[in-house]
Amino acid sequence: MRKVLLVVLLLAAGCGEPPPAAPRPVAPPAPIVGADVQESWRIHKQGAEHEIEGYADRVSVLPGERLRLHVSTTAPRFTARAFRMGANPAKVWESDPVKGVRQTPAKVVDGTVTAAHWTPSLTVDTGGWPEGSYLIRLDASTGAQRYVPVTVRSASTAGRVVLVNAVTTWQAYNLWGGRSLYQGPGGYADRSRAVTFDRPYDHSGARLFLDFESEALAVAEQSGVPLAYLTNLDLVPGALDGARAVISLGHDEYWSPGMRQVVTRARDSGTNLAFLGANAVYWRIAVHGRTVACDKERDCRLWRDTRPESALVGQMYDCFPAEGVYRVSRPDHWIFAGTKGRSFPGLVGVETDRVSRGSPDGVQVLAESPFSCGGRRSVTHSTYYTAPSGAGVFASGTMRWVCGLRGKRCGHGVTDSAAAFTRRATLNLLTRFAQGPAAKP
Repeated sequence: MRKVLLVVLLLAAGCGEPPPAAPRPVAPPAPIVGADVQESWRIHKQGAEHEIEGYADRVSVLPGERLRLHVSTTAPRFTARAFRMGANPAKVWESDPVKGVRQTPAKVVDGTVTAAHWTPSLTVDTGGWPEGSYLIRLDASTGAQRYVPVTVRSASTAGRVVLVNAVTTWQAYNLWGGRSLYQGPGGYADRSRAVTFDRPYDHSGARLFLDFESEALAVAEQSGVPLAYLTNLDLVPGALDGARAVISLGHDEYWSPGMRQVVTRARDSGTNLAFLGANAVYWRIAVHGRTVACDKERDCRLWRDTRPESALVGQMYDCFPAEGVYRVSRPDHWIFAGTKGRSFPGLVGVETDRVSRGSPDGVQVLAESPFSCGGRRSVTHSTYYTAPSGAGVFASGTMRWVCGLRGKRCGHGVTDSAAAFTRRATLNLLTRFAQGPAAKP
């Protein structure tokens, strides 16, 4: 039931294939000067519910590979524009105007909402696109806009800090077509037991990316450390060979056994890990092609039922809904070097973790923040431990760490001093982790 409530809170944030539009790749983005340019990627009008929406047939591509966009719109025409997100958002591609087509309604197959039957609308060639996280904005001629997120993934992560888009969690909460892994037309009991990437995302099309990941992406790019980009669907054997660190962003809840095995092996080979959110590695999912299966009853159980997530993360999920003051207890730790302040209102929330059974021996508590969890006394921790390989593992313990990077714009009483604190601590992590196993000089 807590996840049903979480969904509510998160929501309160011609015949045949048309000819492909000719892509116009441009040079890799240069630093942008001027707020008006930096804001150009934003959606200013979502329009009516089905005025324009779409999805890509690839969650991630290598640079230069093609993907197809499946778009449905009531407008006569639309244009697609790709923006590389990060420290300096920049447009890297724009399509010619494309004839608008109202695709047939979504289908429900065995409880799963799908738009796999939609006809492709245009082909996008990513030639000339740098690696990174992208939002393709669909602009209808009527003024309506929606995003389609795509990652241009790194062919190699060796020597780099890897930023991972938690796309399985994005899809788990995606209520497009009326069903997610949390609810359906009849509520929780009527939820989907599997969800597919063959459908648009709800709301703006990039809600969880913008809420939980984009700000951390910008800070990472500002750090100057060498970066690589993957989605969690790309966490396959060999994907993290030689990686210096892996960064799990703000809401990374749904992990398959394969994903966990790849990340665990990387840690055991000296790759540092950071979990900037809370409630990570919670559901033990199955991935079948473009489908995420999690019935939450028999085949998809909590990781803690067999292998507690704390063995990897350092701690595990404890509370929702959480609201509290973040309190630093180890200001002398290198992660907090150069930070100011020891108490930050609103930075604890909306889900939290704490040290618990399965946490590694020697785990250090860097911040300990008591608060009330719906009337129950609780505490959340920020933790750090060193693996036998020398890898360091940090977990913030609060889902609001990435939001806190925005300061007052985060809401919830978060202050700009919290932004300065989380930004400096995150930069300390990235800089140290980029050098190799953090326990080694």
